[in-house]
Amino acid sequence: MQEKDLTDISTKKKNVITTNDSATWKRILVDLLKNSDIQFDGPNDWDIQVMNEGFYKRVLVEGSLGLGESYMDGWWECKRLDLLSYRILKNKIELPTNWSDIFRIAIQYVYNLESKARALIVGSKHYNTGNDIFEATLDPMYMQYTCGYWKDAKNLDESQEHKLRLVCEKLGLKPGMKLLDIGCGWGGLAYYAAKNYKVSVVGITISVEQLKYAEEKCKGLDVEFVVSDYRDLNGYQFDRMTSIGMIEHVGPNNYRNFFEVARRNLKDDGIFLLHCLGGTKPTKICDEWTAKYIFSMGVSPSISGITSASELLFNLEDLHNFGADYDRTLVAWYENFNKNASSLDTSKYDDRFKRMWTYYLLMCAGGFKSRSLNLWQFVFTPHGFDGGLRVAR
Repeated sequence: MQEKDLTDISTKKKNVITTNDSATWKRILVDLLKNSDIQFDGPNDWDIQVMNEGFYKRVLVEGSLGLGESYMDGWWECKRLDLLSYRILKNKIELPTNWSDIFRIAIQYVYNLESKARALIVGSKHYNTGNDIFEATLDPMYMQYTCGYWKDAKNLDESQEHKLRLVCEKLGLKPGMKLLDIGCGWGGLAYYAAKNYKVSVVGITISVEQLKYAEEKCKGLDVEFVVSDYRDLNGYQFDRMTSIGMIEHVGPNNYRNFFEVARRNLKDDGIFLLHCLGGTKPTKICDEWTAKYIFSMGVSPSISGITSASELLFNLEDLHNFGADYDRTLVAWYENFNKNASSLDTSKYDDRFKRMWTYYLLMCAGGFKSRSLNLWQFVFTPHGFDGGLRVAR
């Protein structure tokens, strides 16, 4: 991918403070990165171009929060943030843990931060940011804020339509079926399934902004949207069920409850498809920068976290990993955003916000490129299908 440089880096190197103290911090960071082929002020696209010598101390003292915030503040530049992230993660470079991280870890183990009362924080902070930022970033037809399926796709729009078709085919949708979409986003799946498979769809969301958009999108179709927490679903019987990119907000403390709700609302001969990103090891915490600026309570699940929470409730029929496709999806989102950023309202989205959004998209892309992050589709049935369930690919 050839990316347009965000800035002319060569013109920004000014007011650099040179002290023996900053030189010491720099040596520590250079040693930390010594096996990664990442240089400071080096010639490669993934190298870090330092604009403020306070950068080195800030990163070592503040960890991932310092790295992200210093980028937002213009303290450093990088032509290819995705390749920088890839090298950091591929080489398993970990920034020192600060006291804030330790405190957050302790809190997560003691308290349920993804409680029903706190769940609306996600909707108000991220998904209610404004539909305009997502319209500038996502595919225009289905507004899919999850990984596309690039198997036979030539562009982002095709990858998202192919993902929706893959989901519907795995579910075996037939006319007249009732489908529940837990965390329905902007209604893209509901629209696609109702229009192409003639099913009746109920979608739930915690975002008022998403609800308004989804209702307008699906006018005239057999679709209903409700602002509701998943925990409020009580014994409705659906033929099919999906949850796409939502369990990341549920939290490990609530996985079992989530699957109990899903089972309670699915018919005995039903199928449940769970689509989620995840990490290679179990965790109860989110990266500090991501928690502060993007997802207040997001936690990447692990395969063991999902399977142990679903035991005795569901039979796992199929597990499909196409996490490498998320790298391409995130880069495509960045390209859309970079192309459309100038048209956004600057009173809502200033330069610092735009740098934040760029950092978020491209550093995440590097995570999937390094395979530190994955994308899974789990297909569950309550009792298992006789003869097995043959799913689409």
